Amino acid sequence: MKTVYFDNNATTRVAPEVLDAMLPYFGEELYGNPSSMHAFGGGVARHLDRAREEVARFINAEPDEIIFTSCATESDNAAIRGTAEYYGSGLRVITTAVEHPAVLQPCRRLKALGHEMLELPVDGTGQLDLDQLDAELAKTSKGSPTLVSIMYANNETGVIFPMERISEICAAHGAILHTDAVQIAGKAPVDVKKVPVNMLSMSGHKFHAPKGIGLLYVRRGTYLKPFLLGGHQESSRRAGTENVPYIIGLAKACELARLGMAREATALTAMRDKLEAGILATCPNVRVNGDRAHRLPNTLNVSFEYIEGEAIAYRLSDLGICISTGSACASGSLDPSHVIRAMGVPFTAVHGSVRFSLSRYNTMDEVDYVLRELPPVIRNLRELSPFGPDKDVTTF
Repeated sequence: MKTVYFDNNATTRVAPEVLDAMLPYFGEELYGNPSSMHAFGGGVARHLDRAREEVARFINAEPDEIIFTSCATESDNAAIRGTAEYYGSGLRVITTAVEHPAVLQPCRRLKALGHEMLELPVDGTGQLDLDQLDAELAKTSKGSPTLVSIMYANNETGVIFPMERISEICAAHGAILHTDAVQIAGKAPVDVKKVPVNMLSMSGHKFHAPKGIGLLYVRRGTYLKPFLLGGHQESSRRAGTENVPYIIGLAKACELARLGMAREATALTAMRDKLEAGILATCPNVRVNGDRAHRLPNTLNVSFEYIEGEAIAYRLSDLGICISTGSACASGSLDPSHVIRAMGVPFTAVHGSVRFSLSRYNTMDEVDYVLRELPPVIRNLRELSPFGPDKDVTTF
């Protein structure tokens, strides 16, 4: 049975070019510790420096502003908790109701520890009210630090937040701005000079690098305490021997994305739009979730009324089609997505939300296969469901 992998917001396959770039750093050629004083380790350090330059170029940063981490979850925690540790109990924290748990949970932990914390709501399209953000920042006492952590693009709906305007609002009030840029990485340009955030998190496995490598961008002049202690690596900002093969892989993935992003975005948008149009044409009682004018080119989130998203995902899995009911980190839960609930999706559809997310390795033929197999699955599940507009029981 063929596998159609439409779950690329959860993870992506490692690009062959990335794997090839990594292999020399596992074998006898370049396995040295870049922190060593001898020439063998120093040779590896030079490769590490070049990788840092490529990663910095990817987001238009300076190389010394890049900290390599194990993943974006670590980067998010390092940014949020490191800022709180630096400023102490007087830090105010503002985030949104639709953040990834890697941001929401550290922020809520700070609230439990006594910090003031606010979660901004979103509207029915998943967008923020920027006037509300401006008003909330205006309430902050002069001289009191405020950390704002707002994702660049939503992992479930693909909605892109207006980060340039958000950065302007934060700068006007002297707020520290962190963005979780995990999902936008490799799908749309990120430029930290055009959008001057203070901190930015990314994870390599979302754009064809391996799992286990991420980055935290920290703008010069931004203060935070190190999240990991125990060594001088990463200019004493993140202790631990550098994961050189994976850093090399991340740099190669950044290069591939930088060179191919515009072309890939066009292809991804065409596939996503065909998939969306086909679903809307063949499946009744379905809605697209999120701002359709401002979203990632690869992401489609839809809600099928009166049936469970988990049932849809399981049925499609039996046909070799891989999709998600939301964030991969929370997909084992039977609770409806906090993102979908925050958008006010009707109760008849909130449990029936599924996400299709594409990559450069998907094809139009695969889209056709999904459009052929999905409608019968939906019809069958609706026939089995006790709920629906034409049935006596409509409470779902």
